Amino acid sequence: MTASPIDFTKWLTRRNAIRGFILAGVAALVAGALLLGYLLLYVAPNLPSLDVITDYRPKIPLRIYTADNALIGEFGEEHRDFVPIKDIPEMMKKSVLAIEDKRFYEHNGIDWRRALGAARANLGGAMRQGGSTITMQVARNFFLTREKFYGRKLNEVMLAYKIEAALTKEQILELYMNQIYLGQRSFGFGAAAQVYFGKSLKDLDVAEMAMLAGLPQNPARHNPAVNPKRAKQRQHVVLKSMRELNYITEDQYQKALHETLHVSHKGQEFDTHAEYVAELARQVVYAQFKEDSYTKGISVYTTILKADQNAAYESMRRNVLNYDQRHGYRGPEAFITLPAGEDERDDAIEEALQRRPGSDRLIPAVVLEAGPKAVKVQNPFGEEITITGDGLKLASNALSEKAKDTVRLRPGAVIRIMQDKKAWSITQVPQVSAAFVSMDMVSGAYHAMVGGFDYNLQKFNHVTQAWRQPGSSIKPFVYSAALEKGFSPATMINDVPLDLTGAETGNEPWSPKNDDGKFDGPITMRRALAESKNVASVRILRSITVPFAHNYLGKFGFDLSKHPKNLTMTLGTGSVTPNQLAGAYAVFANGGYTVEPYLIAKIVDGNGKLISEAKPRTTLPDDARVLDPRNAFVIDGMLREVTRSGTGAAVGKLGRADLAGKTGTSNDAVDGWFAGYGGGIVAVSWMGFDDSKSLGGKEFGATAALPIWIDYMKVAMQNRPAQERQVPTGLTQVGGEWLYDEFTGDAARHSLDMDEADAVPGAENVTPQPTGATPPPPPPPSN
Repeated sequence: MTASPIDFTKWLTRRNAIRGFILAGVAALVAGALLLGYLLLYVAPNLPSLDVITDYRPKIPLRIYTADNALIGEFGEEHRDFVPIKDIPEMMKKSVLAIEDKRFYEHNGIDWRRALGAARANLGGAMRQGGSTITMQVARNFFLTREKFYGRKLNEVMLAYKIEAALTKEQILELYMNQIYLGQRSFGFGAAAQVYFGKSLKDLDVAEMAMLAGLPQNPARHNPAVNPKRAKQRQHVVLKSMRELNYITEDQYQKALHETLHVSHKGQEFDTHAEYVAELARQVVYAQFKEDSYTKGISVYTTILKADQNAAYESMRRNVLNYDQRHGYRGPEAFITLPAGEDERDDAIEEALQRRPGSDRLIPAVVLEAGPKAVKVQNPFGEEITITGDGLKLASNALSEKAKDTVRLRPGAVIRIMQDKKAWSITQVPQVSAAFVSMDMVSGAYHAMVGGFDYNLQKFNHVTQAWRQPGSSIKPFVYSAALEKGFSPATMINDVPLDLTGAETGNEPWSPKNDDGKFDGPITMRRALAESKNVASVRILRSITVPFAHNYLGKFGFDLSKHPKNLTMTLGTGSVTPNQLAGAYAVFANGGYTVEPYLIAKIVDGNGKLISEAKPRTTLPDDARVLDPRNAFVIDGMLREVTRSGTGAAVGKLGRADLAGKTGTSNDAVDGWFAGYGGGIVAVSWMGFDDSKSLGGKEFGATAALPIWIDYMKVAMQNRPAQERQVPTGLTQVGGEWLYDEFTGDAARHSLDMDEADAVPGAENVTPQPTGATPPPPPPPSN
């Protein structure tokens, strides 16, 4: 017996249908009541407190500025610029609302119309559409995660209602636009504007705002620096929505669609290169505030001047590159094999170039073709560049068929190129190091500091950390000591060969030499310093005694433990840092006072409240005097002679009579220096290799370091009038030279070693006789 089938047409009567709808309605009401009870009795009581947003304190990084408010450094995990809602451009807000939440000002935290559409897609398995309002995104960003689970969504909904009840719409929008992550370590639209376009929000145009507004959905996918094509597509979606909402006109829409955007590929850029300065400032703040340094919005204002820092940085780069190119091309940095396929070749080139450390304007590139008249390369942006003419000058030997394999340019060679006045040339990353520092001669405020050729390549700060032999830049301090022993610029010194016994040197016999291997016979102490005569300087030190001169160095802030207690001290065989040498020369510059160099002018917290502030000197107190003003005046005159007619005569091209200084070249040209001052500024430049190899047989302080100093002072002196010094009391002028009153007449030291047998008046360029004696280490001819 078989069962008869159910006749649904008989069952589905009007009465049964009504009963079904009633049952479904009751079930829905029960489910709704249960959900409401769950939300009110379980979810709501467990929602987090809103203190974190009602008392919003964004993680603002530590920022370092110059004295004239140029940003030079930022330290923190999150790059963030908090911008109050009143300062956010209206068009920027509209750009965001057009793509993220069109009905933001109409709903109470949940846009049910949009949410239902997203729910249908999600229930269908897509899980791709989002119905989140800006309020819900604020809830998620502050309290929840981004995973698309329905339990989390319920929390998000309840939090959104709670936020809407606690804050105004403008407050909610302010939180969103400052907290949202937008790629490249940037949080908030203020930071993103700086990172991607190098501008503040108020300076962005419609196209740029639309580009940023497209980032919140997927900052990685729509990053214009990494994925420009996808970013452009997303920007077009934003612009279309803005046009449909009449936020922009048709003309604005078309213009923005076709505008070429200039996106920064370097991330955040600062107003000037002062990385070594920023790091010093960071260390000071971290020592006091530890990890809070990077999240509390602390700002440090240094004494650095932007124009001076720019001049120092550019001078350093230019002259280090000039030195490097004088000494020839060392060859490619690496070699790679270029695949035959175009895509594979591009991938290989991209990978090779990404491995090369970046250096400002020295762009890595891979050689595609190489010949004696042209070299074709591909840069990191995939562009092919052909270099010809003078652009090949540096690498001309590497284009010869006879060049060694390690040097020869050929396809696959990884090299550096640079662009100057639109012309490309082959270059290389210098191996030599350099340093520059300048400071105010009275207050000690640093005006510029460059601790090396490129901070990205080497973090070691040569200004403050490099202990190097000063060479002849130490001589003015020995000559200063001699003035206290009755010497004067007019003292005649016998510049003839000098043979010192082991008893005199305390070591082995030594015959010091002048740098040029020649001797000038009797010369004045003024000429001896101007021409940096080594033998005359040794004679002076021997006369005034090593212990006296050694102790005398302490007046200038030198570390006496780093200077030898022997006759080589006058030739600069001790050790100084560029920073220490600048402080020492400041004593001559300011008339005999020690200075207290300082870098940080003030520190303020995230609310602009002053934490600390320096109280620099505006005048020099008597208790800071370490040198007789007469001594400083006389040495100043001798140092001016160095820059007029001596080893620093190139300074004359600046056309100022108040510039003074001294070159320095250590033994075997390992270190090149110039230390000097003028217009109230003291500045020191240095060049040398970190492994202490020679700069080269034809290199001196005058060729390596002095050009850096001159190029800087050319800029720094523009608005600084020449400073003439008043003659201190206690000096008498005799024969055009200033002498201490107590050392005139018979009390003066008129000559030194003039009674030696070979002291013949006018004996110029006397050829020294070899003695066979080995000079004691280190025996430094210096300049």
